[in-house]
Amino acid sequence: MSNDTIQNLILVSLDRDGKIENTSDLRVDGKPVDQQLVLGVLKRLDTHEMVKYETLEKEEWLLTDEGLEIAEKGSHEAVVFALVPAGSDGTSVAAIQDSATVIRLVDSIEDLTCTELQLVRDGKALKEDTLKELKKRKLVDKSKRMWFSVIKGPAFALSLHKLATDLTHEVVQSKAWQTMQFKEYNFNAVGQPTQGGHLHPLLKVREEFRHVFLEMGFTEMPTNRFVESSFWNFDTLFQPQQHPSRDAHDTFFLKSPASCNTIPADYLQRTKEIHEVGGFGSLGHRCEWAEVEAKKNILRTHTTAISSQMLYKLAQQPKFKPSKYFSIDRVFRNETLDATHLAEFHQIEGLVADYNLTLGDLIGMLKEFFKKMGMTKLRFKPAFNPYTEPSMEVFAYHDGLAKWIEVGNSGVFRPEMLGPMGLDENVTVIAWGLSLERPTMIKYGVSNIRNLFGHKVDLAQVQSNPACRLDKL
Repeated sequence: MSNDTIQNLILVSLDRDGKIENTSDLRVDGKPVDQQLVLGVLKRLDTHEMVKYETLEKEEWLLTDEGLEIAEKGSHEAVVFALVPAGSDGTSVAAIQDSATVIRLVDSIEDLTCTELQLVRDGKALKEDTLKELKKRKLVDKSKRMWFSVIKGPAFALSLHKLATDLTHEVVQSKAWQTMQFKEYNFNAVGQPTQGGHLHPLLKVREEFRHVFLEMGFTEMPTNRFVESSFWNFDTLFQPQQHPSRDAHDTFFLKSPASCNTIPADYLQRTKEIHEVGGFGSLGHRCEWAEVEAKKNILRTHTTAISSQMLYKLAQQPKFKPSKYFSIDRVFRNETLDATHLAEFHQIEGLVADYNLTLGDLIGMLKEFFKKMGMTKLRFKPAFNPYTEPSMEVFAYHDGLAKWIEVGNSGVFRPEMLGPMGLDENVTVIAWGLSLERPTMIKYGVSNIRNLFGHKVDLAQVQSNPACRLDKL
């Protein structure tokens, strides 16, 4: 019995009689209609305002399958009695031992059980004790019967017009929506249960580093720009324009727009002079500096491009204010892909600008920073960076790996970088940086960076990885 058949029966009955008092009276091919199917059809018709219905319920006693058989054929005892012929000859029952003869001792019997079950079937009242006895014999059971009273709705019709459920771009472009009828939203519907989101391991570790910086009084820098000019990414950091890092093999250059036009003119001129002829105690690079090269747009190779902009803004303030900044964001380099290198990764960077800072202040800041992550055994090794002097690589002893590992790079920004910005000659800036991927890989036991970042990430692992808790001291 299909829903369409039931729907047609309801609509035709309403059109003929104006109302359906009891849907349990409906018949299809002489058979009663399942009221659960009727409910589904009525809900759909009610949604389209074609009908209005009222749900009616009543508790009643119903026959079980065995009870229904007894009501139609008689009780088991009465069936056996009917099989025994009248008279003294009786009949033999092979199933009874010794083929015993069964004879009637009375001419007739009253099948009280069959009569009681027929009364229940016909909806007649019986004593509660009788019903309980029949229930104990599993011939009847108490059930809730449901039926519906139905009347016509304001949009009654003999056929259901299917309402549109989607507003597609084809419908919008053709303006067909102007004549279409749309199904109303059911704001009371629960909807499909959705699974909660899960933080990627990089985001978990990133948040821990972020809290370390905030605990130390640092302010987060705005790093929401992946495209930078070569001026902020290289030139302001006193990296020569002939430096290998500016080659296409190491840096991604943009085709469109290929260059920028928002560099402060006076600062650009001072940067040109520091590169070509020097200043602030420096001889410069003693080579020609090209503005067209400085204006080339690239995908930033480090977040230090943002640091240089923050320091330039700091220098423009009427009165210098000691500041501490940090950033954690994505950078891009044209690397050869392998188990530990990708063309994009995250850089963590911190810097402090204040009067007369020394290398000792940098070492003290690094010890405090890594101490908050549980790293107390540190070593420092002299290194070279184009924009810091002196520079140091930072190593920490990892108890789990049982070896010294490189955890970052650091240094004091050069006067050739700070002087052209307009900062006081007594202002010193110390800075350090590290990657986000390496500590994350160590924390979660990932040996191949391509399993941590990119299309090969195991989503099940993302869901099951525990929260990151650095061993802070």
